[in-house]
Amino acid sequence: MLYPLSTLALAPVLICQGRYVRRVTPRLPEPEGERQGTAGNGPELRLLILGDSAAAGVGVSNQQDALAGQLVRELAKDYCVTWGLLAETGRTAAEVLAALGAAPKAHYDVVLVSLGVNDVTGRTSTGQWLSVLNELSDRLINSMGATRVLFTAIPPMHLFPALPQPLRWYLGMRARQLNTLMENLCNDGAYGEDSLEYLCVSFPLEPGFMAADGFHPGLDAYRLWAEHSAAAIRKLAQTTVA
Repeated sequence: MLYPLSTLALAPVLICQGRYVRRVTPRLPEPEGERQGTAGNGPELRLLILGDSAAAGVGVSNQQDALAGQLVRELAKDYCVTWGLLAETGRTAAEVLAALGAAPKAHYDVVLVSLGVNDVTGRTSTGQWLSVLNELSDRLINSMGATRVLFTAIPPMHLFPALPQPLRWYLGMRARQLNTLMENLCNDGAYGEDSLEYLCVSFPLEPGFMAADGFHPGLDAYRLWAEHSAAAIRKLAQTTVA
């Protein structure tokens, strides 16, 4: 009840603050660099990185420093990684699902998903959020052969330095609500034991971990995210490697 009541009570302030943030926050470009390739030696691992601006690497200038580049580099120590990046700034969960449906058909062992921030700011309903997460999980596991899907938690928006109060509190509350639904989905076993994992990474909000816009990850945050993701993938190597 708190979210809808807060929406009604704070609407004028939230609208004004939202417009202000959009006006003053610099719009950072997606980094240059390859979005697919093969790297490393060892057992084959087919990897897809899927999602929004964070998955796309906004906050650094080259994909080598973004999530994709750092994760592939880490996994390539142990595997022959055939990887792809399907991500774009501004995409909601529903738009990520649509982009996946429009992409060339392929099969993957592991999929790392980043979404939710645009659903928080765009006020996606809880019903639609769960519906899209379920459909996305079903498509990745049952149609694309993934044995492991890692859903990255929405970051702690209540701590984002680019957001003023009470907008920061309001968006943070909604992010926590959507994260709870995502975590419950990952834990309920509907798609098979250990098929879904809720990946929550604690990012220090200090220089190097936040991009210049105060909204996206920086170089060190992508490194930490890649390390956590690689550890989760290695832990289940017996089930994720083709």
